[in-house]
Amino acid sequence: MLNIGAHLSASKGFMNMAKQTEEIGGNTFQFFTRNPRGFAAKDIDIKDVERFNEYTREKGFAKILAHAPYTLNPCSAEERVRELALMIMEDDIKRMEYIPDNYYNFHPGSHVGQGEELGINFTAELLNKVVKPDQTTTILLETMAGKGSEIGRSFEQLRQIIDLVEHNEKIGVCLDTCHVYDAGYDIVNDLDGVLDRFDSIIGLSRLKAIHLNDSKNPFESHKDRHEKIGEGSLGIDAIKRIITHPKLCHLPFFLETPNELDGYAHEISLLKKLYSEVI
Repeated sequence: MLNIGAHLSASKGFMNMAKQTEEIGGNTFQFFTRNPRGFAAKDIDIKDVERFNEYTREKGFAKILAHAPYTLNPCSAEERVRELALMIMEDDIKRMEYIPDNYYNFHPGSHVGQGEELGINFTAELLNKVVKPDQTTTILLETMAGKGSEIGRSFEQLRQIIDLVEHNEKIGVCLDTCHVYDAGYDIVNDLDGVLDRFDSIIGLSRLKAIHLNDSKNPFESHKDRHEKIGEGSLGIDAIKRIITHPKLCHLPFFLETPNELDGYAHEISLLKKLYSEVI
């Protein structure tokens, strides 16, 4: 079975997202833990969460993915920005424990001119303050497109962060198809080679989720502009190979394409059809 879902608004609660997921044909979803361009977060509705946990167990949902706000920068040059990132992530992980055994994804940050090494150290330092050995949530580092001074543009950078985290058994990776293609990993013409490289550097056991997006820009553009499935530079054939690849097909896939719910429903239907033709 293809584990597929879309990015949904959390404004009306978890049960609402579960119902919307079913309406569009999915069995998982991604959501922002708080305002994606700010820091405000709604209070946890305990009854809503309890209903959600029971409902998704009964329906056989795959693991869901929470996404940290874009404004979180754990390797900023400004100490107050790094402290704010720490505060937000600590709070987010506490919230995630209300829906145990799921994933929390974040962008490793931008070093803003300080240099790659210092940026990597700052991000790992934050994780060492946040990660607890008894947490059930797995924290995912997202692969980035490499625009500006982003950390996470290469598998090597992600590996360096992981190696610096004490309890790195709680750390995994979310691979974004648009980002890695824009970063220079040719998943269109050499998917096997890219996966072999990921495995040799990070280890495929750490690959926990995939952001499934086409790209508005060409290979190695370092731009990060998502496109609808089959309408960008990756193309439908490459997307089909990704979702049916024996090393990837068991993972949850999350759409972040420029769509409303009806657009997501169309893409999920298309992807299920492509998946059924192979698996």
